[in-house]
Amino acid sequence: MRVTVLGYQSPYPGPGGATPGYLIETDRVKILLDCGSGVLAQLGKHLPIYELDAMLLSHYHHDHVADVGVMQYGLMVHQLFGQRPADKPLPIYAPALPVANAQTLVYRDATTFTPITEETSVTIGDVSITFLRTDHGDGDPCYAMRLEANGHVLVYGADSGPGTAWEGFANQADLFICEGTYLDYNLPAKQNGHLSVRQAAELAQSLFCRSLLVTHLFYGYDESKVIAEANAFAAGPVYAARIGLQIDL
Repeated sequence: MRVTVLGYQSPYPGPGGATPGYLIETDRVKILLDCGSGVLAQLGKHLPIYELDAMLLSHYHHDHVADVGVMQYGLMVHQLFGQRPADKPLPIYAPALPVANAQTLVYRDATTFTPITEETSVTIGDVSITFLRTDHGDGDPCYAMRLEANGHVLVYGADSGPGTAWEGFANQADLFICEGTYLDYNLPAKQNGHLSVRQAAELAQSLFCRSLLVTHLFYGYDESKVIAEANAFAAGPVYAARIGLQIDL
């Protein structure tokens, strides 16, 4: 599996940046995890959008889905141009709630929608995917994703607070993509459905993960500061997300 960071910033993209989006590639498939603001422009540097095999959305907050509508328009045009068959819509896997958001995922012949829950198991080509609801506040569901392919495990943590039951889901992942929304200096006194960089590192270490990609970062954070505050993770490589970063598993 190859992971390419297309976007990682939150709550909005900085100049030339993009909010969360990750391209997952194997020998058989190309999958997009989340589709935030600016992600399509970054995706085009690696492949045309009509070559995608599936898109998975963790939840419907704007920073994770802002480019979905643009993706649908683009796929429709590529079908008109004959570059993607009209009978091959892009499947989108996403939460069923809120209903109003889920209903937008079916668009003409361009995209279809399949709901996900913690009981859902999906196989896309050579990738097997399961889901875990995260502690992202008391509102609409947000799902982490565990992707297994060719003997390797990638866990995308999406947005998550400290109450997520990671045990048994993210243990010994070859790569844990975990949010680090806050640095030490701006960590709120009351938890709010997000982790800090330091908490992400401590979590990955406790789960015996083999490498850590810290993401969901404010665009103004200094990369060296992020790496320094992730020093609790000592089990393997630690990466601060940046656009274009590629990690092979």
